[in-house]
Amino acid sequence: MPQTENMPWSRGTWTHSPAAVSALEADHLDATAVEGSDAWRHTAYGFVHDTEHALLAPLAVGDAVEVSFRAPWSGQFDQAGVFVHADDEHWIKAGVEYADGHLGLGAVVTDVRSDWSVGHVDDWRDAEITVRVSRWADAVVVRARAGDGPWRLVRVAPFDGARAASAGPFLAAPTRAGLTVTFTRWTRTPADDSLH
Repeated sequence: MPQTENMPWSRGTWTHSPAAVSALEADHLDATAVEGSDAWRHTAYGFVHDTEHALLAPLAVGDAVEVSFRAPWSGQFDQAGVFVHADDEHWIKAGVEYADGHLGLGAVVTDVRSDWSVGHVDDWRDAEITVRVSRWADAVVVRARAGDGPWRLVRVAPFDGARAASAGPFLAAPTRAGLTVTFTRWTRTPADDSLH
């Protein structure tokens, strides 16, 4: 495999089709979320949502995926980033989510039940955001940055290396119609070899 592989949008398969998808250019993909789309299992809220829009391709141990995107963050729980999927009860979504008037950077890690870690990145609101997920034998490592800024460690989460998994861009809009995310890059590279 080359050091960096640009992933064509046609390489992926949607978990759930967006309301609309259009390729503006070879290196851009606009996707509009269906109102009510989301991904969550049980914890705190008591519900299961599995209606996210994730464009997935296989992600092996030792590989990483990077996704860059922009969006007009305005609806409660608007979200986009990278989705890593093993099965309906084992998945991770990592990226940004607009909630309670703030843009948050975080991850939801689901092992039968979901958890959520998040911190404000309001200064990223107008930036192109890149999320990077590296797959190790027993974990995924999530990093993110705004523009050409420094990478920020978001999460180190357990993830079974023996499971087949896929990963790629995702978006969801739990509370409104019309969220359109412009994805500007999807690449696969070798995984990070250290945390520091």
